[in-house]
Amino acid sequence: MAFLIRTIDFTAAGREIVRDRMVDQPSLTIGRAAENDIHLPDLAVEQNHVRLDLAADGTLVAAALGTLGFGLDGRVVTEGTIDPRTGGEIALGAARLAVARESDGNISITIRQVTPDEGKDDALRGFALASVLPSKRAMSWIFAGAIVLLLLLVPVGSYLLRTPVKNDPEGKTPGQVVMDAAWSTGDLSLRHHSLEDNCESCHVNAFESVQDETCVSCHKDTADHASMPRQAKGMPALSAGDALQWNIAQSLGKEGPLGCVSCHSEHEGKVRQQPGDEAFCSDCHDNLDSRLTDTKLADAHDFGKAHPQFRPIFYASFGAAKPVRASLDAKPVERSGLKFPHDVHMDARGGAARMAVSLPRYGNPLECKDCHSLNADKIGFKEVKMEDACESCHSLVSGRTASGFSKLRHGDIKDLAEDLSRISTGPRATPASTRTRPGQFGRGGTYAADFGRPVRAYIGLSNALSTGGICTECHIPTRKAGQADLIPVNLPDRFLTSGFFSHEAHKKEECTDCHAADTSKVATDLLIPDLKSCRDCHLGATAVKTKKIVPSSCAMCHSYHVPSGQWSPKGPEPHYQPVAPPPVKTRVAAIAGRARK
Repeated sequence: MAFLIRTIDFTAAGREIVRDRMVDQPSLTIGRAAENDIHLPDLAVEQNHVRLDLAADGTLVAAALGTLGFGLDGRVVTEGTIDPRTGGEIALGAARLAVARESDGNISITIRQVTPDEGKDDALRGFALASVLPSKRAMSWIFAGAIVLLLLLVPVGSYLLRTPVKNDPEGKTPGQVVMDAAWSTGDLSLRHHSLEDNCESCHVNAFESVQDETCVSCHKDTADHASMPRQAKGMPALSAGDALQWNIAQSLGKEGPLGCVSCHSEHEGKVRQQPGDEAFCSDCHDNLDSRLTDTKLADAHDFGKAHPQFRPIFYASFGAAKPVRASLDAKPVERSGLKFPHDVHMDARGGAARMAVSLPRYGNPLECKDCHSLNADKIGFKEVKMEDACESCHSLVSGRTASGFSKLRHGDIKDLAEDLSRISTGPRATPASTRTRPGQFGRGGTYAADFGRPVRAYIGLSNALSTGGICTECHIPTRKAGQADLIPVNLPDRFLTSGFFSHEAHKKEECTDCHAADTSKVATDLLIPDLKSCRDCHLGATAVKTKKIVPSSCAMCHSYHVPSGQWSPKGPEPHYQPVAPPPVKTRVAAIAGRARK
């Protein structure tokens, strides 16, 4: 296909001169050099500036040949496409090249020269503000002096002349340094945002990094992850470059790599402080046992690939004073002092289910929520109380009174003994409807009393506590000092004490998806989900998020400053405190001895 190159010039008198020439070739070059197909003698144009190539679809592909771009339909580009059917314009210096398709099918390129409006800017310059201002050089020196005065001399001078005040973590005391906010590198975090106007609350000494003692003065209850010497020993060795940087930083007053500010950087904006990422934890915990040979912690660096099995706390023996920890791989056996078969209560076709269906309170087979209810924090569960969760089926009613029914108190053997004694020493029933007890001791006489030994009360208590008694439906009988008694109930408030877990976040799941309560036949089963079951949904931080897979970093479950509580999206959770074992219950022999007095 041929190109029609049309050049339009003007004579001195303003008459237009049009020159046409045909170029039969697939591409054209444009530039200031004479050998170009289109020669533009303009210093603003490179020697070889643009190349036009005819594409197979009839369009022109324009590409810059040098370092400068070119104008294409009002935009500066280095390459572009022109459709001759719709037209286009290329701007090179003072020349404008209009591209179009002629009626005979050839592509025409019309070249025009644009004449600028000379003297127009000079005519308006006299009305500009710059005509009465100092020169640009003078203005630069004036502004530089103002910056030095306001942003350097005033803050430094006010710092030297200030009256030191005590640290104010609440931000109620205004700062004593004037215009120090001009030195701020960004907004403080949400937690520290109240200190925006009091820089010296943290920056006690000028031109010195924030020190650990300043942080601890407010965060008194935030303990170290571990003792500093032990952390230093457990850290991997610094690289040569990092060690050099830290040596320089410490020589300028910055704390070492275990200092507060090495992890908690401020002036990052009004956001909540984010927990450390997975790499931050794995730097030490990946091969921790190689540096701390006496540690009991297993190596961990990725929840989906390398994480030790869960080690819950539980009571391994009846009446133990303290709980122990053991890996779930060891199939631990819990000795809580209760005998509670979960499968019997959760069998939808069993006797417990039929009884629950008949009771208005339930109306359906038993479910986990019928006995276990979340705390207000939506994290742990409330204590299961016999009167609330069990008495609907396991009745403690002991008789009828004028106001209703009487029942045995639950929870203390002393209360049980008193209730049984009250039943046995009450008014005796009439032997027959037509007979009455004669004498002044008869019912309705001067008084009626039972002066016999409390044999019946003692026998009733012994029967209740012995195998087959009412108490042993749930509790394990034992003997102390030759008398019937019960194994104390030992249950920790939390089983997994070294991590955060929210049941509220898993409320869409069925309880039995994680806890095998529906198949547990004995109370000694420790119904804590193992690592494998959690990995059905939770994998490491680098895992790809899907509808089922949740990328989980270390901080999702673990806190760094453990004594301050486990990290959670809404704040710290009160740290676990070991529960003291219940006091030893009053022995039956002692109760009977007091009754005989």
